[in-house]
Amino acid sequence: MPQVLRVGVMGCAEIARRRILPAMKAHPLIELAAVASRDAAKAAETARQFDCRPVVGYEALLADDTVRAVYVPLPAALHAPWVEAALAAGKHVLAEKPLTTDPARTRELLDTARARAVVLMENVMFVHHAQHATVSRLVAEGEIGELRSLHATFTIPALPDDDIRHQPELGGGSLYDVGVYPVRAAVHFLRGKLEVRGAVLEHTPGRRVDTAGAALLRARDGVTAHLAFGMEHAYQSRYELSGSSGRILVDRAFTPPADHPPRILIESRAGTRSYPLPPDDQVANTLTAFVSAVRTGSCASADCLAQADLLAGIRRAAGLDR
Repeated sequence: MPQVLRVGVMGCAEIARRRILPAMKAHPLIELAAVASRDAAKAAETARQFDCRPVVGYEALLADDTVRAVYVPLPAALHAPWVEAALAAGKHVLAEKPLTTDPARTRELLDTARARAVVLMENVMFVHHAQHATVSRLVAEGEIGELRSLHATFTIPALPDDDIRHQPELGGGSLYDVGVYPVRAAVHFLRGKLEVRGAVLEHTPGRRVDTAGAALLRARDGVTAHLAFGMEHAYQSRYELSGSSGRILVDRAFTPPADHPPRILIESRAGTRSYPLPPDDQVANTLTAFVSAVRTGSCASADCLAQADLLAGIRRAAGLDR
């Protein structure tokens, strides 16, 4: 019987309580050991709900030698200092996306993880869903001819006014929250070096963060990526890959429930056909990938770095961070 990985959770964020903690509790290779919060009552309530130990303060969690790994679902601007502290404590780390809001800091943390022989993995879950491997295979087999472009969109309805994603000091804004999905889709499918050829970031009156945006990326082989994102919109989560003789469309692309049966649409000169797939649990798959990385001592970081560079490039192209 493989040894389970004892994991502590650093914070009680919504994504932790709604998606990651239940998946950790159900995962056969993970033991959910503790949940930490600066708020003792919140730690106690979350720990009670998921049958683990409450810890008051993140430092106390990192000081626990029985915890081998931590999951960091804190606001984006807080990732860097706490990931760094976790690595210094010798913990393996699964950190929410984006890993940091600065490509230089992302590189530093990945270098630190390698130097300390611990795993640092960014929690981009959709890339672990089986439907995208099927799409990649269809493209490689020439199903749509030569690849010409990717169009990817992720938008969500308006958030409550007090949501942390409206706070720039915490790394809020549409680019870091929802824009990261289409950006990572471009990295995932197009591969190679991508450059930002243009971008806009829009601010709704009264908001201190970008609430929508779009970007145009170009690969060295001329394939383009057209990305759109926003957090005051009707819900959309889709991409299409267009080729010289057809296109592939995927809906519910980025956050499908575990019981959702994907259906890939393929359009070509011969007509449109549907390619049904069985449901897949990308959250459980991500946790399995993390456990596997810990066991093997290796975790690929190239896509995380490429994503970090593109996010920064989009901000510069939109007139920010110059």
